[in-house]
Amino acid sequence: MIDESEFRRVIGHFATGVAVVTTCREDGSAAGLTVSAVASVSLDPTLVLVCVDRVSDTHAWMERAGYFAANVLEEGRGETLARRFSGGGAEEKFRGVAWHPERTGAPVLDDALAWLDCRIAAALPGGDHTIFVGEVLSADAREGTPLLYYRGGYGRFAS
Repeated sequence: MIDESEFRRVIGHFATGVAVVTTCREDGSAAGLTVSAVASVSLDPTLVLVCVDRVSDTHAWMERAGYFAANVLEEGRGETLARRFSGGGAEEKFRGVAWHPERTGAPVLDDALAWLDCRIAAALPGGDHTIFVGEVLSADAREGTPLLYYRGGYGRFAS
């Protein structure tokens, strides 16, 4: 098996988009974290997957809630949001961040470039992560440029 640090070095050469995955706690407050593992799975039915570290607080809340939103970040302010949601407590993450609940109740960030509101259809083991497969119930997008993650840093797409 490959060494973890070597795997990180190699897989870091795969550029990904950056998203904040959000859900709600039992008291209705918002929870979320930054992820780069988001992918479409199926058109019929409409399914996406997100991979979430099992030790994350958000992981437990997603399992309990049964839903999540994947908020695709835009270059510019997106990097600030990505950094904020990659650490800290829930109150700090959402302080000053405008959001609204969508069909499932999942928080959708008002500054998201695109978003997908999902009901969890499956939760599969994926090593130290869980692969949450979500049925997309509603979604939207606007014009803009996505925030990218490459080799441990944030960047932008230049055509």
